Amino acid sequence: MNVYRHLNHPLASLIALAGCVLLIPMLLRLVLGWSDPQGYLSDLGIGGLLIALLYRRPWWLALPVMLAWSALTLASIELVSAVGRMPSPSDVHYLIDPQFVENSTSGGFAHPWLAAIQLIALAFWLMVQWTSRPRLAPRLPRHAWTLPVLLLLVHSAVQSWRPSEADQWNLFNLPHQLVTAGIVAGQEQAQQWLEGDVVEPVPPMQGLTRLDLEGQKLLAAPGRARNVLVIALEGIPGAYLSANRQALNSRYQENLMPHLSAWAERGMNTPDYVLHSHQTIRGLYAMLCGDYDKLNDGTPKGVEMLNQTQRNQACLPAQLRQNGFSTHFLQGAGLRFMAKDRIMPHIGFDTTLGMDWFTRPAYLEFPWGKDDKTFFEGALDYVGQLQQADKPWMLTLLTVGTHQPYSAPDDYLQRYDTAKQAAVGYLDDALESFLTGLERQGILENTLVVITSDESHGIDDVRLASSWGFNLTLAPEPLPRIKSGTYGHVDLTASILDYFGFAVPTSLSGRSLFRDYPTGREIMSFTNGKLRYHDGKGTFTECDFLQNCRYYSSPGFIADRASYGGQYSGQRARLISARATALDQTLLHTPLNQHYQFGSADRIPLPAQVTNDWTDNLIGAQYLEMPKGSQTRVSLTIRAVEADHAAYISLKAKEFEQDVPMDLPTDVAVTPGQPLVMNIRFDNPQPRKAFSFHLLGHGVGAVEISDFSVVTELPDQTDQPEYLDDMQDDSEAQSS
Repeated sequence: MNVYRHLNHPLASLIALAGCVLLIPMLLRLVLGWSDPQGYLSDLGIGGLLIALLYRRPWWLALPVMLAWSALTLASIELVSAVGRMPSPSDVHYLIDPQFVENSTSGGFAHPWLAAIQLIALAFWLMVQWTSRPRLAPRLPRHAWTLPVLLLLVHSAVQSWRPSEADQWNLFNLPHQLVTAGIVAGQEQAQQWLEGDVVEPVPPMQGLTRLDLEGQKLLAAPGRARNVLVIALEGIPGAYLSANRQALNSRYQENLMPHLSAWAERGMNTPDYVLHSHQTIRGLYAMLCGDYDKLNDGTPKGVEMLNQTQRNQACLPAQLRQNGFSTHFLQGAGLRFMAKDRIMPHIGFDTTLGMDWFTRPAYLEFPWGKDDKTFFEGALDYVGQLQQADKPWMLTLLTVGTHQPYSAPDDYLQRYDTAKQAAVGYLDDALESFLTGLERQGILENTLVVITSDESHGIDDVRLASSWGFNLTLAPEPLPRIKSGTYGHVDLTASILDYFGFAVPTSLSGRSLFRDYPTGREIMSFTNGKLRYHDGKGTFTECDFLQNCRYYSSPGFIADRASYGGQYSGQRARLISARATALDQTLLHTPLNQHYQFGSADRIPLPAQVTNDWTDNLIGAQYLEMPKGSQTRVSLTIRAVEADHAAYISLKAKEFEQDVPMDLPTDVAVTPGQPLVMNIRFDNPQPRKAFSFHLLGHGVGAVEISDFSVVTELPDQTDQPEYLDDMQDDSEAQSS
């Protein structure tokens, strides 16, 4: 009876609501260590507005808002825990896509207690709402909303007066960040409307795009290595190597990869090594083709390069192949996602293999592919096969086990605090066994080995962790243990060619890691929603989603600390963005008039059932960009290979991984005699980025996708048959 009386108290509804939207977020911020005062100010402001909005509203009206609030809070915290970054306004679509959430959390939540607390709080609020139905709760003061608005204005003023260097999740809750980003975008559009079509001058780009081989060589003669092995470790930041931490006096001291750190004592380390972007395909493009990938969410340049017949010949595997190497790419995941089955051969790999190559039973079941121990054991066998040939070889390996939701056996999960740490430890042990196997077989004596990562999954409270990569080089020759200077993925292709003394194509960008340079260099990255630029003269600039730029005195790019110099916005900030835009257009000046052909004569095995849209995707048409006002046409021809069985085909469209409603085929039966032939077109009234097609099929046997072309052009170009015939001819020539 006392409980009922307390629940029926006039203020019980207000207290329960405040607990859900105000007290719990602030408590979670305290427990997680995200305790910047601006973060609490953000929670107070947004929570106060929610109280003013939802108090005294019917439960059925308030509940959806409360559920959305709880889901965003949970998803944001999980993403920060998993990959070390807060959701940006563009990829918040990931957080509300049930398939993506299911796949990414198949290993469990990093903070299951958080979901439990939120559910308990919501249940308590519902109970209070139910018991207090007969009683009308007292009203809030008429201007109750003014206090939270005032708090948010104070937050904005503090951000403008002295922007904090802290990570965004320390400063904002997700709804506040999204609203702020929307306001900034609206201000930009209004300014453009008032100023008209003002074309910003493009700043000088030579420092970012030129090939610089003017440094002093580390080796007096071309390197003695016969082979090249590039190992890309999924998501590993540079802070995990003790040599890097020591060189940069990093305060981060957790030793998650002791074996790799021990190997680092035997090779050349580059502590100030920059990762230019997130996403595996972008990292691979930068390191293998000597060019910045897009510093935004546009079509990856690896996909754009499918329309190139000359620039792709400057990529590392193509160059080594021209110099007599056999070239190989092996990864532990499926190849068709992000079109790696098309991109890798196009940039010069003789052999491109994915998860289907591995025939041994895996040690773990993992949704993205093979666990790291299984992968490296297979890779060691593959290297043994390459050694039996007479030709020198180049092999690129890509792991997947340290991708969210992380892969590790139970004994590792028991030894570490989180699944992420356990997966890193599992990778460290697997890599140790692989490198030891190479040494035992004498392969390290004549092989140039470069160990790096495709991207960084970040580390809480470590400055620039999302851009901090590593490059550990093992060579037959003695090299300096620490390589001074600022380098990045854009330098890797030129460096390896320079090591062998091969001619380096002038279309490449970057410097050579096997040379010393007396001066700094310009370099950029776009990670964790921040555009970062170092001018090579001691000034590091970082621009956030508010388009506020802060500059620091910093000799290099990656540093544990930097001296704050000030801030700016306006035209000076737009010049930083203009540099990124110019880098985005090194292959194509516009995403218009592009014809992508993802079909081929390959036979693609079908799964018995479709389990998710990522691992079962049959085609590589992902993350395409479609300009405002354009029109996209898609043609598809697909047939089943097995004479006695039908394949059942579905096609989905997604933007930022969120389903886009379109009239697309679902579970269409396809046979050898009755192929699925489809032609559709749709308008793009607004720009589309990260637009993906997911072609799914199930049945027995295999299918052949002879045509899957995507053409984006202006509407008045769609009725020009000669133009389209030329595009088709070009596509067929590239496919052959």
